[in-house]
Amino acid sequence: MEQMIGSDAPIEKARVFELAAELFGVLATPMRLRILGALCDKEKSVSQLLQEIQTTQPNLSQHLHLLHRAGVLARRKEGTQVIYRVQNEKVVALCRTVCTQIAMELDAPDAVPDAERMSPRAGD
Repeated sequence: MEQMIGSDAPIEKARVFELAAELFGVLATPMRLRILGALCDKEKSVSQLLQEIQTTQPNLSQHLHLLHRAGVLARRKEGTQVIYRVQNEKVVALCRTVCTQIAMELDAPDAVPDAERMSPRAGD
């Protein structure tokens, strides 16, 4: 993986891995991935997201706040409503790639060789 970074400075490599781990940490919950999935095509208000995602308003707000603070989502106010949208399309593309691959593994477990699996549990 270090060859992919393209830097010879150990401090820079360490910082890259640190920031990548921080981003993966932000994305490491199914709820946050559901939120990103719901916002992929268009912006939505908190109430629209609540209709689409089965959770409580405080829980949803907590996850939205974290995604916003991490720079993944942007938000704006429209009257009393808070509207969220994807701010970082590259993060969404990364999530879409991983989730699509895992969906293919679940759909046809025998079609994906073990060495190419992203999810070792998809064949279970």
